[in-house]
Amino acid sequence: MMNSAIRETLLELLTRKRSHFALLGVGGAGMSALARILLQMGHFVYGVDRARPRVVDKLIEIGMAFHQGHDGYLPEKCDAVIYSSAIEPENAERQEAQRRGLMEVRRGECVAVLASLRKACLVAGMHGKTTTASMLAHVLREAGPGCAHYIGAEVPILGSNAEWAAGADHFVVEVDESDGTLAEFSCDYGILLNIEEEHLDYYRNLEAILSVFKTYVQATRRRLIYCGDDRNAVLLCSQHAHTLSYGFSPNCRIRAQQVKLRNYGSTFTIYDQEECIGEVQLNVPGLQNVSNATAVVALARELGLEWDRVKAALAEFQGARRRFEVKYQSRRWMVVDDYAHHPTEIRATLAAAKNSGWKRVLTLFQPHRYSRTKLLQREFATAFKESDVTLITEVYGASEKPLEGVGGARLAWKIKEGSGGEVIYAENLSRLRAYAAEKIQEGDLILTLGAGDIHKTASELARELELYDAITDLLRHPESEVRRGESLARHTTLRVGGPAQIWVEPGDEADLRALLQYLKAKGEPFWVIGRGSNLLVKDGGLRGVVIHLGKPYFKGIRLDGQDGLIAGAGARLKEVVAFAKRHLIGGLEFLDGIPGSVGGALKMNAGAMGHWTMDSVSWVRCMDKAGNVKIMSVAELSPRYREVPGMADLIALEARFIGKPSSREAIEQTLQEMNEKRWKSQPAAASAGCIFKNPPNIPAGKLIDELGCKGWSVGDAVVSQEHGNFIINRGQATAADVLALIERIREAARERAQVNLENEVIVLGEDWEEGG
Repeated sequence: MMNSAIRETLLELLTRKRSHFALLGVGGAGMSALARILLQMGHFVYGVDRARPRVVDKLIEIGMAFHQGHDGYLPEKCDAVIYSSAIEPENAERQEAQRRGLMEVRRGECVAVLASLRKACLVAGMHGKTTTASMLAHVLREAGPGCAHYIGAEVPILGSNAEWAAGADHFVVEVDESDGTLAEFSCDYGILLNIEEEHLDYYRNLEAILSVFKTYVQATRRRLIYCGDDRNAVLLCSQHAHTLSYGFSPNCRIRAQQVKLRNYGSTFTIYDQEECIGEVQLNVPGLQNVSNATAVVALARELGLEWDRVKAALAEFQGARRRFEVKYQSRRWMVVDDYAHHPTEIRATLAAAKNSGWKRVLTLFQPHRYSRTKLLQREFATAFKESDVTLITEVYGASEKPLEGVGGARLAWKIKEGSGGEVIYAENLSRLRAYAAEKIQEGDLILTLGAGDIHKTASELARELELYDAITDLLRHPESEVRRGESLARHTTLRVGGPAQIWVEPGDEADLRALLQYLKAKGEPFWVIGRGSNLLVKDGGLRGVVIHLGKPYFKGIRLDGQDGLIAGAGARLKEVVAFAKRHLIGGLEFLDGIPGSVGGALKMNAGAMGHWTMDSVSWVRCMDKAGNVKIMSVAELSPRYREVPGMADLIALEARFIGKPSSREAIEQTLQEMNEKRWKSQPAAASAGCIFKNPPNIPAGKLIDELGCKGWSVGDAVVSQEHGNFIINRGQATAADVLALIERIREAARERAQVNLENEVIVLGEDWEEGG
């Protein structure tokens, strides 16, 4: 318990005109809420945190001074240091406070003193506090005298996570039991939702938890509302005269009956003993929220609030952020994010999800804290039975260090044993998102669960699915295709690379134009990929949209005079050569050795056998990023070795190739000679073509040969024995293998030949995130 002298001093600081407080860990939900209240009371607040989340910027806007990074600095004028439970005694600012003899108090202790200044309505329990406290605050604002509130999450319907509300008599507080500061509070009215084994990194056992909640029950002066369906709550509360039960059980005083769960909501009837009070419509999902609303009704009746206004306020309530928060919804799927991280919360949230009317529930779970994962492993194992597909990532440790034998992979195995469903382990959020994208089907509810940073994955998936929906609905040509998570290893000649977030093959120019205009308006990144013959995509793939002109519209080839032909950007160069041979046009045979498409060859000015693509082209018809079409002469495009600057922001649609009249026999003879030369000097295995540009004075392949790099390997990526400037894939190479081998060769050239090798192969995409 807090020292009485410290409590008195803190009370004096809080009630005087302007005190100076330093808040450590101010970016957290609870600390940011406290900072907002202190600022509204007129105090000076100096916040410190290692990061600068969005909530910090909001606090700065209303007057908070902020310092990023824990380097030990505290303002010269500082009356007290308030810290979150995640801030260890070794923290530099706490050490400085001790050196200067400043008063230090925990966040919960400060909130407890604030609660003593008004008619406090506290909400406590292991699960459901945020939603219930938010619901209660909304009801008091809409149906009662108004209130101040302090809640551990952003609540859109309330406008913020905290509000001091000058002049309000009541103060709704979500009380955190995780650090024992629940024992510091006293109140006029309280709600007790549930009690079970939780926060066992702080408490010894369930008995220790019950002891703290017993203090809470005894410190409630007027009425304590407790859940009559929770065994431990009944154990503590049922014998006290100032308590009142709520729930579904016939033994409860305030009961919810005739419950009808529906998509994202429910209807139910409230009874006070045998008296029917009336029906409630709730627009947040799940049976657990019916219970939470019943607690709010019970307290509203104690406060004498008018029933019709209470009922209307409950119907308006939309929930707190990260409490079954719908991130995106369309006719195809829905993405929901929820803070649930304890087995009991997970079961309740999955039950709500299963009842929401979607075909499947696909769950992504990030375990929170090693201690909880270890102690509740058995409960976690059976908590996911309502999930059709479950993806588990690594533990979010918060302030804890890893424990031996505890981790996401082991938990995934336990859940697989306990649920019998499909369970997949992903070592980090990057892979989790990619695996989820592969598994998502139309008709899925995608649910992210956890108290860490998995909400970022929910936002990413929501954005991806929204983009997919928008593009799919935008395109009109019957042959246009949109796919998610398309493996780019299928579309590169090296056969490596992660997925394209959105893969689009427009059916014609009208759809390509509409797509480009949409992407420009939305600021979405995009890439145009042909056959991927000079391309290396990293293992994490490409975020955004990949456009491929692979439909018949873009692959046509037609004659244009006796010595020319016009080829679409999607046509393979081998097809161009074959067409030219059929129509007795020579001079284009070198294109047969370039394993790409017309569009890619134009963009890169690809070459083979001493010839360059742009040397055989008279004009290129292009489309810019705004969808405008123009015909550009080769001179306007300014081609040079392995690049065409004039096409940097253009997409080739088709080009006119210039050849010369020839005989079939002469063309076949030239092709045979070129093929024999290529077969002798280039590998037949999967490759991206030449990796490096030729440096001055020596071909890159010859330099690599002289350096003795042929045969070098990383994984299944190998420097070709036939040509040193080729890296081949023996079958299972990754992009990381190829990149590591490229760097090894480049380092050898720098150190032993003083040559800086420059990539000819284009490298795109993201690496996988490392760690958990």
